[in-house]
Amino acid sequence: MKKFPLLLLACLVVCFVTRPALAQSTLKPANILVDGGTVQCPSATFKTIQAAVDAATAGDVIRVCAGTYPEQVVINKALTLEADNGVIVIPHGVVANTAGSSGNPIAAIILAQNAENVDLDGFIVDGSQNGLTGCGPFLIGILFQNATGTIEHNYVRRVRLGNSFPGCQSGNAIDVESSGGGLSSVTISDNSVDAYQKNGITANEAGTTVTVTENAVSGLGPTTGAAQNGIQIGFGAQGQVTNNSVADNVYSPCVSAANCPSNAAGILIFQSNGVQVEGNTLGANQVGIFVAANGVNLGGNTIFHSVALDGIALVGDDNTVSANDISSSDFAAVYIQGNNNTISNNEFTGASFGIFKISGSTGTNRPGNSFHATIVQVQDPAATSSLTPSPSR
Repeated sequence: MKKFPLLLLACLVVCFVTRPALAQSTLKPANILVDGGTVQCPSATFKTIQAAVDAATAGDVIRVCAGTYPEQVVINKALTLEADNGVIVIPHGVVANTAGSSGNPIAAIILAQNAENVDLDGFIVDGSQNGLTGCGPFLIGILFQNATGTIEHNYVRRVRLGNSFPGCQSGNAIDVESSGGGLSSVTISDNSVDAYQKNGITANEAGTTVTVTENAVSGLGPTTGAAQNGIQIGFGAQGQVTNNSVADNVYSPCVSAANCPSNAAGILIFQSNGVQVEGNTLGANQVGIFVAANGVNLGGNTIFHSVALDGIALVGDDNTVSANDISSSDFAAVYIQGNNNTISNNEFTGASFGIFKISGSTGTNRPGNSFHATIVQVQDPAATSSLTPSPSR
């Protein structure tokens, strides 16, 4: 499991055989070369990524040589894009290039749209020069929309608006969504994501299926702007979230369970039933894992230092929380607002409440849990209360 870190022949000989900048062992042989300055790969045919994409045929492999590429890229065919170490995609001013499921304009730095088998590997995607002067269009680093493929080994950073717009609900680092009856199926693995404004990794809408695994996701820490979420599966999307490291998603106006207008979460499952969340490590988030859904399985996660709130919050029915290690929760290790949830064989250390169950929540099953340095092991039932997640859409 990835630990969180508090992060043509002549050219075939020179550029393909040696390739010291690429460490991945599974890269496909490239048949198209891109080099913005023709320094790293002098025989490159294209100077921009978009020109290579436009000229490519479905199934081609595009290798992007080290350099800075000030462009937005739109991919609409089956392609593999592989980046050497040192490839930075950083557009100087972005414009809307698609619309979301709600019809709102989106400015994506890299957009894969209406295409199958798009693979994106090894890019630094930087949103710091986006140039937006308002909350719209919605800013996204990498967006797969009605598309299938993989997003792996990328570093997506600074996908956020300027300091004048901290409260805008914009700025997702990696996003997968389906719209207009389309389908998206994407594996998101081994990426590093930080300094986003709203969400680190997001999958939304029915028709979307994702595997989110072994990513390192880090928010801004305490912020009064948008309430951040590290990883979100929402609005009918399906999939699994496994072996990720997520930290530093905290909404400063939420200072306690009694005084919390909204909250941030390390992992948020919102209106998406049956998702699997297993083997993740989450630290210094407001809520480690927030489930506002039914039939979600949470197993084998390590959660520590939940700021003001809870290790796990369940706002739904028929969820299972088993074999998790939850420590240093400012309020509850597990908060329950729903029916027929099972909390079993977990280890709770250092919380005001081990299990805090809201009045009216029925059918809770809680065998085999162990409690250490916890003030109240089980509060059952507690006074009426509620938590308010802040999903991105």
